[in-house]
Amino acid sequence: MDRKGAVRRVGVVVLAANLALALLKTGVWLETGSLALVSEAVNSASDAVYSAVVVAGLYLTTQPPDFEHPHGHERIEPFVALFVAAGVLAAGVGVAYSGATSLLAGSYAAVSPLPAVVLGVGAVAKYGLYRYCLRAGEEHSSPALVATAKDNRTDVLTALAALAGAGGAAVGYPVLDPIAALVVAVGILLTGVDIVRDNVDYLVGAAPPEDLREEIVAAALGHPEVQGAHDVVAHYVGPEVDVSLHIEVEGDMTVREAHEIETEVINAIRDLPEVDDAFVHVDPKELGEWKEDDRWRDERVG
Repeated sequence: MDRKGAVRRVGVVVLAANLALALLKTGVWLETGSLALVSEAVNSASDAVYSAVVVAGLYLTTQPPDFEHPHGHERIEPFVALFVAAGVLAAGVGVAYSGATSLLAGSYAAVSPLPAVVLGVGAVAKYGLYRYCLRAGEEHSSPALVATAKDNRTDVLTALAALAGAGGAAVGYPVLDPIAALVVAVGILLTGVDIVRDNVDYLVGAAPPEDLREEIVAAALGHPEVQGAHDVVAHYVGPEVDVSLHIEVEGDMTVREAHEIETEVINAIRDLPEVDDAFVHVDPKELGEWKEDDRWRDERVG
């Protein structure tokens, strides 16, 4: 399945799963009154809301290029991921408030074992979603799906914390229920911060990791007629990378020959999965523009 179909399918699956979990947890909370369970119900409900936005966002990001967006719509994805983060942070604040007020007021009581069973089921389901989203996000370079995977990973941990609280309340230690809700809130907030940190680089045009830069230079220098490369600039444009660089060739080449080399180097760089586009300027090597003391900007075949 192509990227468009794959990421859309993952979004729909996550939305359906989160809706089912939110309904299940809410129903059992209304029956039992477990604070740990209501915190997880709020978490799942927020997951369902942002999942709907993710589905809509993924639909937009997988639209083909058009006149107004000649490079496609993938650059929308970091904004979708940040919306996920906003929802996660809001849910964390709400859960923390609920747990703290209940703990301070002493308004907690023993509950039945049923919430613990539901939370155990939720933890297993969230682990499955985490693995599913992470695999798809990494395979298709989708920051929105990676953000969703991280949220599901934290949901596993918070569900286990809530499970401990609900289990403690069921065996005679009801104070563990609001304490578990606070632990859940901390986990939710940390996930929101993590998602924001991951996506800021995509929005501010930061440089990609050093190993990708090395792959870009290697792709350019892999052409047998390229004698050197310098002024290498690579930066994120959304979740993908745009590249510009200068390559050095023999100065007595014809324009046609130099153009053919330029095209082949561009195609070699574009073949890197993380790269969206490449811009190559051809220099005669005799100009001596290569600068040996600047490793980030200059490379040369020696």
